[in-house]
Amino acid sequence: MKYRAICENHLYSKAYKKGARAVTSTVAVYVLPDYKKHALMKANPEKKYINRVGLTVGKKIGGAVERSRAKRIIRHAYRNLDAAYHIKTGHLVVIVAREGITGKKSTDIERDLKYALKKVSLL
Repeated sequence: MKYRAICENHLYSKAYKKGARAVTSTVAVYVLPDYKKHALMKANPEKKYINRVGLTVGKKIGGAVERSRAKRIIRHAYRNLDAAYHIKTGHLVVIVAREGITGKKSTDIERDLKYALKKVSLL
């Protein structure tokens, strides 16, 4: 399933300020109910609610190669968790990579993301 990205900066800001937060050593997850979920459901060909997911990886992580690797691993971990546990839909989900992500294996990041998603009640 293709995931929708969060494209507007004000949605990131809302998630940071008003959303539920869970922090681990590798990722921080912010979750906020999506007020546009009904319109997105009607536009979706499957007529299902979807999550809009945004990734943030800052320059503290490293150069472009390290940042791209972190984004790829986070996307992969999110897809695996969605396939295995069916993440609740209709939310804005912002995942922020933290400095501890450098040098970690994908299984470590998936475990941390699973913990964070459970903490914010999406699993």
